Amino acid sequence: MNILFDINHPAHVHMFRYVIQRLKSKGHNVFVTTKDIPAANQLMDIYGIKYTILGSKHDSLFRKKLDQIEFDIRLWRFVIKHHIQIGIHGMTVAHVSKFSRMKSIITDDDDDEVEPLFAKFAHPFADVVLSPIGTSRKTKNVQFVPSYHELAYLHPNLFEPNYEVLNEIGVEKGERFFVLRFNAFKAHHDVGVVGMNLENKRRLVNTLTQYGKVFITTERDIDKEFEPYKLKISPEKVHSLLYFATMFVGDSQTMTSEAAVLGTPAIRCNTFVGKIHYLEDEEHNYGLTYGFQPNNIEQMFSKIEELLSMPNLKEEWQKRRMKLLDDKIDYAEFLTNFIENYPTKK
Repeated sequence: MNILFDINHPAHVHMFRYVIQRLKSKGHNVFVTTKDIPAANQLMDIYGIKYTILGSKHDSLFRKKLDQIEFDIRLWRFVIKHHIQIGIHGMTVAHVSKFSRMKSIITDDDDDEVEPLFAKFAHPFADVVLSPIGTSRKTKNVQFVPSYHELAYLHPNLFEPNYEVLNEIGVEKGERFFVLRFNAFKAHHDVGVVGMNLENKRRLVNTLTQYGKVFITTERDIDKEFEPYKLKISPEKVHSLLYFATMFVGDSQTMTSEAAVLGTPAIRCNTFVGKIHYLEDEEHNYGLTYGFQPNNIEQMFSKIEELLSMPNLKEEWQKRRMKLLDDKIDYAEFLTNFIENYPTKK
């Protein structure tokens, strides 16, 4: 088959890389399109994934609407040219499937209430929407999966941490250190969403440096005062770093879930807290992560102090991780089989 993956975020590169490998190994022709997203394209270069850039993304909602029309037209031309039979991932793929012979599969782990525009303008056009069990969905074309997106690349079948990353950051094996992530909140569903303010970021760094080294990763430019803590490793190594970290703290949904499925205590602070099912699942059913609204910042700092006072913190979190892995499946294996067996248009 001729299969297309449309990449819209660096996390999608991680999510689909093993699926792409497996489909290619089975003789399928796999094509990848993307936007001009430096972080995502850098990852694809590192992993040796060939891709075609459809255009650039912009931050304003008005420009995003114009961008979407351009992306639809350009992807439609690409699909027709390469006789694509199945397309995977987002809004553009779903739209184009209505004007071509391509079937569309959306992989979406955010609840409808969190991303109303995507739910309204993408889901109805797709042939099927794949979502973690429990996700809030109004569309009828949904299939629920007992897994998370992060288990398409961090399941033990796929991921083995590399101790060499510790040497790169100057940390000894067993030494305490912390990974922090601060988001830009520029996506269409991020309007009105906030995370930690500068004062609380500063307080967080000052608190954690009393216990160990601190490394900060961010989507955009880092605040100048945090420059000494900026993480300086190749992006494909960050998951090994998360695995060995004492704790992750930030306002990123994806990195919170990544830390959780790796068995690293994860603290998240933003106004999405309480609204995203898969993170609520990881918190309340497995005890791997904790979420706090920005107006509950004191509770967040209390929880950090509580966790850091626990003996054998990492060992306890690995036990909780194993319980999660007993309940969830290798998402890359599932998605590979699903795509191969999904009916194409005649």
